[in-house]
Amino acid sequence: MSRVVVVGAGLGGLAAAARLAAAGHDVTVVEQSDAIGGKLGTFRRDGFTFDTGPSLLTMPYVLEDLFAATGDPLASVLPLQPLETACRYRFPDGTVLDMPGDAGAIGPALDTALGPGRGAQWSTFLDRAERIWDATHEPFLESPITLRDMARLSRRLTDVRDVAPWQTLRGLGASYLHDPRLRQLLDRYATYTGSDPRRAPAALATVPYVEQAHGSWHVPGGLHRIAETVRDRAVERGATVRLSTEVVEVVTAAGRACGVRLADGELLAADVVVAGVDAAQLYGRLVPPDPRAWRTAARLDRSRSLSGFVLLLATDALLYEHRHHQVLFTDDYDAEFDGVLGPRGRRRPVEAPTVYVSSPGDPAMAPDGAEGLFVLVNAAPHDPRGGVDWDEPGLADEYAEHVLDTMARRGFDVRPHLRWREVRTPADLGRATLTGGGAIYGSSSNGPRSAFLRPANRSPVPGLFLVGGSAHPGGGLPLVMLSAEIVSGLVGPS
Repeated sequence: MSRVVVVGAGLGGLAAAARLAAAGHDVTVVEQSDAIGGKLGTFRRDGFTFDTGPSLLTMPYVLEDLFAATGDPLASVLPLQPLETACRYRFPDGTVLDMPGDAGAIGPALDTALGPGRGAQWSTFLDRAERIWDATHEPFLESPITLRDMARLSRRLTDVRDVAPWQTLRGLGASYLHDPRLRQLLDRYATYTGSDPRRAPAALATVPYVEQAHGSWHVPGGLHRIAETVRDRAVERGATVRLSTEVVEVVTAAGRACGVRLADGELLAADVVVAGVDAAQLYGRLVPPDPRAWRTAARLDRSRSLSGFVLLLATDALLYEHRHHQVLFTDDYDAEFDGVLGPRGRRRPVEAPTVYVSSPGDPAMAPDGAEGLFVLVNAAPHDPRGGVDWDEPGLADEYAEHVLDTMARRGFDVRPHLRWREVRTPADLGRATLTGGGAIYGSSSNGPRSAFLRPANRSPVPGLFLVGGSAHPGGGLPLVMLSAEIVSGLVGPS
């Protein structure tokens, strides 16, 4: 039986702990905060419950695979609820599109909302996205990424032509989508990886494909229940979870990871260390000094993904016609991407941001007759040295008012019904999750080589492995769980 220490009780760390414990390893999870979940967080006040991170589950089969591999099936412990309407989109020209959760209904909905032929445009684009998915998901998402994968793909001419590594997501979309509203819809999917569609690879076309092919899902009671249920599965399989336990060093002996040192000086010996922390923090602060680690940390710092500015709004009414998710688009998406991902010295709070609103309509998440709204706008990472200093006095409250004003101008005025609000800036997210600048996805997916620049699951230090959104294959609930599956396979059975 191998001793495994998992650093971080985010979903990646918990999923790795469940898989490794089920495989017979002696697993201890250590988490610096007093709560599990990491970015899959929750906030409760006055009977309101908010998911403070992801508010939508896609690719549910990945979660189902995790539970099938570790014991009883998912359905026995956690219900999933499909969404009839995946999202309501409000475009700058006033058009409203209710995107169905049922893939078969999407084409007719697009034709009705945007005009005849729009469904065919989107369908043709998704056919291309499906071919990209078929060519890439096994070597690029479900396996440890290596240069051999690129070589293997390059030998299959058809796959290379489909994947189009020389094209950006926006460039690929322009080839199929002639309605500017469809192109704006596609641009939004780049933000799922914290990226700019003008620089993100065409392979990100798979993001809308998998969302629509496998549906959009809610967890009654909030998505944080996923973290709780995975934690419970890990504990059932023998893992130990220690909260309020900060790791200050990954200890090595003879060049191999042999445990971790805690803030109080305790040494936890291990045969394997699995790091579910931000990769830039791992390589910049926790591993022994090494030029390779420093270079990796510096590169990750330069390529941070976008962050988010969040409002948690408690209202005293059920507002408007209910839709679980709504997106209020800006009329200048390029200005938004320039503001959050442009050159460091030019980043700024976005003047006219796209606004994302989640209002689950879940009776377990708000008092009767009331509603809790999670509001998110894309934001530059916290960077006092040369970007946006989100701790600047007064900035958070001033920008919160600006976001509420923006919502009102776009037909979604919540202020007359507002009981209270909580504001979360990128600086707050960075402190809560020990993530550089509060970058939600670690590094962005900008550039054709981005998949190969994301930190690998097997680190240069023998015995040290990486899971979570800042490591391969990337951020978002499904990919984080896939990283745990990859690491479990690399570690092997006890």
